Amino acid sequence: MKPKRIEDGVFLVGSSNISDSRDCMVYLLDLGELIMIDTGAGLGVSKIISNIRYFGFDPAKLSTIILTHCHIDHVGGAHEFKKRFDVRLVMHNSDADVVERGDTKMTAAHWYGVPFAPLKIDKRLMQEEERLSFGQHELICFHTPGHTPGSISVYINMSGKRILFGQDIHGPFLPEFGSDIVLWQASMKKLLSLKADVLCEGHFGVFRPNDKVTEYIERYLEEYGDQSV
Repeated sequence: MKPKRIEDGVFLVGSSNISDSRDCMVYLLDLGELIMIDTGAGLGVSKIISNIRYFGFDPAKLSTIILTHCHIDHVGGAHEFKKRFDVRLVMHNSDADVVERGDTKMTAAHWYGVPFAPLKIDKRLMQEEERLSFGQHELICFHTPGHTPGSISVYINMSGKRILFGQDIHGPFLPEFGSDIVLWQASMKKLLSLKADVLCEGHFGVFRPNDKVTEYIERYLEEYGDQSV
C-alpha cells in the first residue's frame, strides 16, 4: 500500500500497511508549514519521512506534531522527529504526564514490546477547545476523553470541507488506560455534532461523506452503549 492524498493539503503518510505494522494512521497537513497528526510507534519513522518526500515535501519543514493521545502507536516516533527536525510537540495536559515520565504501562509500550523513554511535551492543551493558527489556517483541538483521559480530536475547515481527525474512536477501553465509557460517549456526541465531511480515523481508514462518518461513529456508540469501565 502506498501513501495517499486524502484531500487538498491532507495526506496519509503512515499506517500499519505503509510504514510499520505497529503504527497508527499518521496524517500530514500542508498549511504553508507542515503539521503532522501522530507519529506511529517509532520503528516506521524513516518510512514516514520517505512518504513525506514522496509528495514533494521537505520533512525539515515539519513544524508541529499533534499527539492525539499517549499510546505508543501514536507517540513512539515523536522522539526521533523531535531529534531530527526540532518539531513542537502538542498534547493534552491529561496525557502529557504519562509521556513525560515514560510510563510503559499507560502508553501500552509493554504491549508492543517497544521501549519508550521520557519525552518532553512543548505545548500542553489545557482547555476543552484550543485553536492553533498556521498562516491563514486554523486547527481546532478539542478534548474528547474516554479512550484515555487526555484523548483529543482535531478538525480543520479547508476547501469547503470539514476534515476531522478523530483517532481511536473504536477504543479499546481498559482500566489500565484510565478509560471511561461515559466520557467517551459524550465525546462521540461532540464528534457527531461537528457534522464532518471527512473522518480520518486512527486505524480503520478514512470515511466520507458525512453520512458515512455518522454511521461509523454511531456503530461504536451502539456497540459500547451498555458497557462500563
